[in-house]
Amino acid sequence: MRQKRTQIRDHRAESALFFRRALVSFIGIAILVGLLLFNLFHIQVEQHQDYQTRSNDNRIKIVPVTPNRGLIYDRNGMILAENRPIYSLEITLEKVSELDQTFADLKQIMGITDEDIANFQKERRRTRRFKSVPILDHLNEKQVALFSVNQHRLPGVEVKAHLKRYYPYGDTLTHVLGYVAKINDRDLKKLDKEGKLSNYKATRDMGKLGVERYYEELLHGTSGYQEVEVNSRGRVIRTLKYIPPIPGKDIKINIDIKLQQYVQNLLIEHKVDPVTGKEIIKHKRGSIVVLDPKDDAILAMVSSPSYDPNLFVRGISSKKYNALLNNPDRPLVNRVTLGIYPPASTVKPLIAVAALTEGVITPNTTRNDPGWWQIPNSTSRKFRDWLRWGHGRVNIYKAIEESVDTYFYQVAYDLGIDRLSTWMNKFGYGEYTGIDIHEESKANMPTREWKQTRHKRPWYQGDTIPVGIGQGYWTATPLQIAKATSVLVNSGVVHRPHLLKNIIDDKVEAPAKFENFPPITGVDPKTWEIAREGMHRVLYGHRGTARKAFYNTPYQAGGKSGSAQVFGLAENQKYNADELEEHLRDHALFTAFAPFDKPQVVVSMVLENAGGGSSNGGPIARQIFDHMLIEPPATVPLQLAAPTQATAEVR
Repeated sequence: MRQKRTQIRDHRAESALFFRRALVSFIGIAILVGLLLFNLFHIQVEQHQDYQTRSNDNRIKIVPVTPNRGLIYDRNGMILAENRPIYSLEITLEKVSELDQTFADLKQIMGITDEDIANFQKERRRTRRFKSVPILDHLNEKQVALFSVNQHRLPGVEVKAHLKRYYPYGDTLTHVLGYVAKINDRDLKKLDKEGKLSNYKATRDMGKLGVERYYEELLHGTSGYQEVEVNSRGRVIRTLKYIPPIPGKDIKINIDIKLQQYVQNLLIEHKVDPVTGKEIIKHKRGSIVVLDPKDDAILAMVSSPSYDPNLFVRGISSKKYNALLNNPDRPLVNRVTLGIYPPASTVKPLIAVAALTEGVITPNTTRNDPGWWQIPNSTSRKFRDWLRWGHGRVNIYKAIEESVDTYFYQVAYDLGIDRLSTWMNKFGYGEYTGIDIHEESKANMPTREWKQTRHKRPWYQGDTIPVGIGQGYWTATPLQIAKATSVLVNSGVVHRPHLLKNIIDDKVEAPAKFENFPPITGVDPKTWEIAREGMHRVLYGHRGTARKAFYNTPYQAGGKSGSAQVFGLAENQKYNADELEEHLRDHALFTAFAPFDKPQVVVSMVLENAGGGSSNGGPIARQIFDHMLIEPPATVPLQLAAPTQATAEVR
């Protein structure tokens, strides 16, 4: 019987299956091709403009251009801050085949150090190969010439010039001008917060202190830019567009550089070493400010000792910065605006104005001074006068002339701290002076609320008494003392001390304008005259505390001295400067104005640990007045007296 064959393959089924699969695949491919074509159309046609812009962004770069910083001049047109070209040695890695050999050649020719190489290696990691990286900054003329002779041996190495801030007068104006230095992360955050970051894209330095910082926006200018075409590696191929930057404006300040130098020299002591015979130069610790009382323009502002701001422009080393930071004489501190001292007896004429206006005393009020004063109806300690045996019968004129402490103890007791602090606030104590630099302290004019907040204690009557002679909790800056003296000179008109004089725009000078503070009102004109006359007698009265310093002047002036205690004395303890270490001696204060009838100059100073204000500050004020008011200027400086004992010292 024939066996039935079983069919293994079904060609018809396989063909149908293949057809279905091919159809599905074709449809899938068609759909994908359709999507691809749709996306291509979308990109090439519908989004053509967007992608063209992105392509241009990759091809065209906006490169910011730094504006030239504005220059700073003194009131007479002498340049105080300028921009000088500096030369740096830079290497373009793309052009150097043997970097190690280049380093070896530079060591031999230019004297670069391993530290220079390490800094270069650190900088090159964040710089593209076709851009130059500095390896040696601030080349002098000899180094530039030496490199030029050997440049053929150093492919890829070149000298480039940049503008850098330079201060030709060095430490003479540091605390006035401040300085510029490299922009740091904190500066960037501040600029970003203020919306100014885009204007600093190409700027390396900005103002850090003084006028440079306060008028940064004015001096910096507006950045320009250039559109450049770059290749895929970022190399510039060509410049498409150039918008020049707008340079910063030049400014004039009220400082007279010759006067500034003269005043600075008064705080420099020249000695000869008895052993070696070499000259020793010592910068005294102190500060002097000279104002024009007509508008409180600052003619000179000296803080001693100082430092060279060019160190910070170039980039100061850690070693040098720590030396300045740890210097016990504190050269980094602007003593004129940040130095805080008891104003001492310099405030007595101001307190007299307050007392006369409040009716606490009259021009005829007299009191007996036995050399001490005690709170009435109490067993409190006795407050001593600087003259142990007292001044006898004293009225307001004599109280200012001889700086009678006991008279002002009683005045302070009668006024009370509330009225006393309110009046002194009017003269500017405990407030910012308004000077156009940021580095300023308000110091402290004590009140009941201040003591409760600071010391968690109530205000006592005994706290008020030393405030009456500018001691106790009361502190002030030398600029506040100068401003208060100007207010007295101007019979209550309160000007704003300022450094800026003119803004120069396209060679046209526009005077700077400053708003004054509210004037002191309600004071009888005769009251101002009484206070000024008391200051006149300080310098020319028979027993004036500074009469020796102002003997036989061809002009008339008014002034007031002060001696600020550094530490408190026990009730029966005597002050003897010769037995104390220098840092424990009294500070010498002096404030004065001249000429008396039509004041042109106000001078205020604090000489740290110098002793009596009259014997040490008076002669310096005299020399400044002579220099400014006498033609030709006085050439023979007066000798300053050494600190003396309290029994012979005046306040």
